[in-house]
This record gives sequence, structure tokens and C-alpha cells, in this order.
Amino acid sequence: MVTMTPRIFSTADALRAEKFTLDEIPERPEPKGILLCDPAFFKIIDCKNPFMEGQANHCDVELAQKQWQALKLKLESRGRDIYVVPAAAELEDMVFAANQGLPGISASGEKYVVLANMVHASRRREVPFYANWFEAQGYKLERISPDAEHGPRFEGQGDAIWHPNKRLLWGAYGQRSEKSAYDSIAKLIGAPVLLLQLVTERFYHLDTAFCALDAETVMVYPPAFSPESLDLIKAVFKKVIEVSEFDANNFAANALVLGQDVVLQTGSVETCNVLRDAGFNPVAVETSEFMKSGGSVFCLKMMVY
Repeated sequence: MVTMTPRIFSTADALRAEKFTLDEIPERPEPKGILLCDPAFFKIIDCKNPFMEGQANHCDVELAQKQWQALKLKLESRGRDIYVVPAAAELEDMVFAANQGLPGISASGEKYVVLANMVHASRRREVPFYANWFEAQGYKLERISPDAEHGPRFEGQGDAIWHPNKRLLWGAYGQRSEKSAYDSIAKLIGAPVLLLQLVTERFYHLDTAFCALDAETVMVYPPAFSPESLDLIKAVFKKVIEVSEFDANNFAANALVLGQDVVLQTGSVETCNVLRDAGFNPVAVETSEFMKSGGSVFCLKMMVY
């Protein structure tokens, strides 16, 4: 599966020292399919992140179902193949399909998924259901540790985001995923990893504060990152769009990019204007019930081959 040396970088200085450029990174086909999980058992029963504070039992489950169906139809209207993992009873967060793994494809065309090892025990129970789906679709299952209970924590596409069209991974640590997990991940995917440190409890996953729009453009909420990590982002992307505090809390960066379309939570007027000026088409959807649980558009899906 290895395509190049699985190097790990955590600072812009380290990139410059090795004369790193995107040109040296092999191309990677973007996945076209979208995997969802229906919200049949979605509810809020505890507090796993700051967005969930005071929200226990305050979720309108019927409205959540309607919002999820509307999102599904919106994604289907973009010409995407939609797959659905059936929800499992007593796994109320399983609808957030970004977290259970990191799908990839090797240079030889072999599909694989690096399975997550999440912080909360209830969420770790979701992973086997997703693993079964991936195995049935012909994916090779990869694990960062044989010990799911005590191995390094890793929360899938919530913290690990492929650079558009490149065999290069952005990996976050500091709140959920652990830095040590990326030693194994870099070897499993056979690609370099750019490490980003998340420094605020509120922006607990990379996908809440970082959205790669294309190979040269990224949307970020700067306060979520350490200064070194923000410098690393700016060293790789030619254009960095900074999201305001209001829009960041409205999950503007938790968007799904489908070509020039950027599907995001409604209400982020400033971000939508900037996206239009940059040549993108913002597509607003309503995910208010899921936001109470700390997630929006990106959290509700997993891109698959």
C-alpha cells in the first residue's frame, strides 16, 4: 500500500527544512460516494463536548429526522451515490458518520479504511457496524492498535482530513485523537501526515475548524489551532479563508465540499459571501438539531470510494 515515505510534519520549519512541496505528493482520486447513518436512535443523553452543555433531552427527534432527510436529498441532487448504514439501538451518536474511520485508496486501487478508536466507550461500540459495512464493500480493514480499549485514540475523518486530490493527510490531536496515533496511521496509509494541534475545548475535532476547499484553498477558524499549526496551514495552502467566531460557532467550517458546491449550515452570511467571492457556491442546509450535539454537515457523513 505504501506510495511514498510516511513522513510526519508538525511545523512549517520542518517542511522548509525538507524542501517539501505539494508537487512532490502523488495524486489521489477523490471519493465520490457519501456514507450516512440514519438518525433513528439519535438523541442527546449526556455531554461529550461543549456544544452539548444543557442540551440533554432537548433534541426534537422528529425535526432531526426531517433535517437529515433534507440533507440526504440535497446530496443526492448533487449527483452523488448515497449509502446508508442502519442505525443501532442505544448508539445515539452513530448518526455522526465522520468519526468511525478514515477511508482511503492505495496507488494500486485497493480500498482500505483505518478504523477509529474513539474516546467515549459508547462511540467505540459504533465502529463494528461501520467495519461490517466497509468489509462488505471490499475494503481492507486496518487498525492502529490491536487493543481498542487502551490503544491510541483516533476519531476518523473528524480529525483526519485528506488534502484535496493528494496522498497527504492533515491530522489533528489535542482534544480527541492522540498525537501518537499518527505514527501508525502514516505507516498504514503510506503517505505523509501534517499534524495540527487543537487548543480549544469547544473546537474538539479538526472538522469543526478546518475545511479544505481545494488543493490551494482552506477555510479555518484560527483560534482553534496552536500558532505553530496555523503557520503550518499557511505554509501549504496559498489561500487561507478565516472564519469569524460567530460563523465558526454556527459550524461554517463543518462544511462538505462537492466540487464547487460547499454544503454548510444556514446562517453564516459572511462566510457564504467570502465563498462566492472565491468562486465557490454555498449551499445552505438546516442541521440545528444535530448542532445541539456538536456536529453539522461534515460530521454527518463519510466520503467513500
